[in-house]
Amino acid sequence: MRSSIKRLFSRWHLDNIKVVRRVIVSVVGATVVLIGIALLVLPGPAFIVIPVGLAILATEYAWARRWLKKARRMASNVVSRGERPENSRT
Repeated sequence: MRSSIKRLFSRWHLDNIKVVRRVIVSVVGATVVLIGIALLVLPGPAFIVIPVGLAILATEYAWARRWLKKARRMASNVVSRGERPENSRT
């Protein structure tokens, strides 16, 4: 029995663990972002949930880090100056 367990763990290399982690982070982060997008039209805190999803994705992806920085900048502008985001139309 011990030899079968050793064979099983010998097949799990560090690269496989990284891939599995990336897949899990991608699925969880994308799910949270999609829930946040749904909350834009449903009652709920969409403007809190979407950045949380981006923060989860930012642990693995550079594009999510850039989007998160933009979202933080827009949020700080809105809070500090009471302004609307640059791209919003009324």
